[in-house]
Amino acid sequence: MATSAPGGSRVILRRLREIMAVGDDVQSRLDRLVAMIAATMVADVCSIYLRRGEALELFATVGLRAEAVHRTRLNMLEGLVGLVAESARPLNIPDAPHHPRFSYRPETGEDPYNAFLGVPVLRTDRVFGVLVVQNRVAKTYDEDEVEALQTIAMVLAEMVAGLSGDRSFLAEVEVRPSRPERLIGRAFSDGIAIGVAVLHEPHAPLGRMIADDPVLETARLNTALHSVRLGLDAMLESDGSRLSGASREVLETFRLLAQDRSWEQRLKEGIGAGLSAEAAVERARQQHRAKLSSVRDPYLRDRLHDLEDLDNRLLRSLAQSGGLGRTEMPANAILIARDLGPAELLEYGTDRLKGIALEEGGPSSHAAIVARALGIPMIGRLQDLLRRVEPGDVVTLDSELSEAHLRPQSEVLASMQQRIALRSEQAAEFAKLRDLAAQTLDGHGISLSINAGLALDMRNLDTAGAEGVGLFRTEFQFMVSETLPRLRAQTKLYAEILDLAGRRPVTFRTLDIGGDKILPYVTAEREDNPALGWRALRIGLDRPALLRYQLRALVEAADARALRVMFPLVANIEEFDAARAFMQREMDLAYRKGRAGPTSLEIGAMLEAPSLGFVIDSLAGRADFLSIGTNDLMQYFFAADRGNARVSDRYDLLSLPALRFLRQIARDAAAARLPISICGEAAGKTLEAMTFLALGFERLSMPAGRVAPVKRMVRSLDRRAAAAAVNALLDAPTVRVREALLTFAQGAAVML
Repeated sequence: MATSAPGGSRVILRRLREIMAVGDDVQSRLDRLVAMIAATMVADVCSIYLRRGEALELFATVGLRAEAVHRTRLNMLEGLVGLVAESARPLNIPDAPHHPRFSYRPETGEDPYNAFLGVPVLRTDRVFGVLVVQNRVAKTYDEDEVEALQTIAMVLAEMVAGLSGDRSFLAEVEVRPSRPERLIGRAFSDGIAIGVAVLHEPHAPLGRMIADDPVLETARLNTALHSVRLGLDAMLESDGSRLSGASREVLETFRLLAQDRSWEQRLKEGIGAGLSAEAAVERARQQHRAKLSSVRDPYLRDRLHDLEDLDNRLLRSLAQSGGLGRTEMPANAILIARDLGPAELLEYGTDRLKGIALEEGGPSSHAAIVARALGIPMIGRLQDLLRRVEPGDVVTLDSELSEAHLRPQSEVLASMQQRIALRSEQAAEFAKLRDLAAQTLDGHGISLSINAGLALDMRNLDTAGAEGVGLFRTEFQFMVSETLPRLRAQTKLYAEILDLAGRRPVTFRTLDIGGDKILPYVTAEREDNPALGWRALRIGLDRPALLRYQLRALVEAADARALRVMFPLVANIEEFDAARAFMQREMDLAYRKGRAGPTSLEIGAMLEAPSLGFVIDSLAGRADFLSIGTNDLMQYFFAADRGNARVSDRYDLLSLPALRFLRQIARDAAAARLPISICGEAAGKTLEAMTFLALGFERLSMPAGRVAPVKRMVRSLDRRAAAAAVNALLDAPTVRVREALLTFAQGAAVML
């Protein structure tokens, strides 16, 4: 058979390109195409079925009766053609009429044909058609024939997509998603956005699907494979252990897969069949995604995810070597990704990025924290997002409803535009609060600060009308660097932050890594439960050089200014004493060297481990202040991993156990005369913030965009009345706390 050699496939692809390039109408081109495939593959029948609406319609054939074209329609689960579409895999059988899924259609005249080979026509991971060849003789097509037909189907998909502008002929043919869709996810960062989709993961350039020089394409593939393998080796093998943002297990899997000769051989077979290097990888990715949609076993799904991620790495390497790089960002980009790291997000910049939509992700991820700091709306956990969206699609994001609209109707767009206008008006109203005091109706002054982690966050101090930075996360500088930031670089950043803050206080949290935040230059081992493992201050105490290096940079950066430092995840008094001793050593060193050092030094502890909440009295005289990190404190308090979608929503901070614990912490801190603040994400939610004030807290730190709404709430609140109401709720044996708090706020005219 002509296609049994790689040269045969190249001939077919070249002829395919020639047919589709001719300016005939679509039907004529499809008719010529099936005739060419049948002749080249020595087949008695070649047919193209495309999905129109909810059926697979015969669009072109040679061998079956011509009158069956556009007349024969199979539902998506009907017949052998439906089986191919359903499974997204080739079907190769010698005796089709006796297969249990065979569906006889008398108008086709396919009675004499026995051998059947059908392959899905895939675009992204969506099946929108089936390509079939048949023969009278009962036979099983060999692997080369199957491979050839799959290759043709892949190029056919892109070429038909290029013809989809002919809506009269291809009406309702879903070559690419075109219908409006609404996806419900979870809001990770507040805001409303309208823009066009930009895919984070690369795609093969559609204009270069077919290549005429297999030697050149194989060389390009070899170079890209070598680059990917070297990169993975470098992550894992620096002085015996080198980790990246993914876990060691995942990276080890990547490395094994990258060395898989069968995967490499399949890519090279694609090139031998006439595809470009990018198209060969694209074909592999489409096959992996198609299989993923039908696999339910968690282990197999993880392996297919790994394969797809590896395909993406290889495509990125090919794009860079080909000088293609990242696509130019439109002025209103909505970034589409499966998941995203903070460094990847920062690479896109902020001037053109209007929103982010993720198929996975989590609200406590560092990418989500960065998005909130930048004021970029982010919606995550949008099921099947990647297979439902195309580059350039109009996308809207709505954090209030936690939803995304793909290719929205005009009514939806108009509604979103009105809401954006209303939010702009509301922002103008909030701006009027900027210079007003955060004081309750009964005269209690409340301190409102912002959370930050980047130098660009500091611009929000003035616009938000905040009193200072209640939490500066220092780990972002470490996470976006491939090597440990030098002392000079750290000192420069901290000095810049203090300069930008002016006279307003900044509380620096020392390096909070571990768990899901792994640095490539910090040795770590795989842990069964990393959230409860070697992380935060525990790493600093076990690797004192790392902690002292950072403390030295903070002391030098202060340079005759006030300095506030707090240690994360302090679990007991001994840990705090040990960390404070390291700070004292750095202070002594600075004085011995004749440096100015800070004019004043305050050292605090983050109350995230519940254990520390029971020894607050012992911290008196040791710590200068405390700060509650609600995200971690609540996950440990309720034994529910905040990064696990199955359990992260199973508890409510506004519940009896959580609020009773927080009330006791507030009372113990007051008795010990220890200033205490709340700097978790909950501090920026108006109902939660009202409750914290009622419990006795007076210092809140939150994302900059939440300062104005919380200040408005504060200025509408009678704190004494709120305290009486909340304490009565907490002293009741059982109550629906959130509902009761909302009822109180409505009755007291609190502006939430």
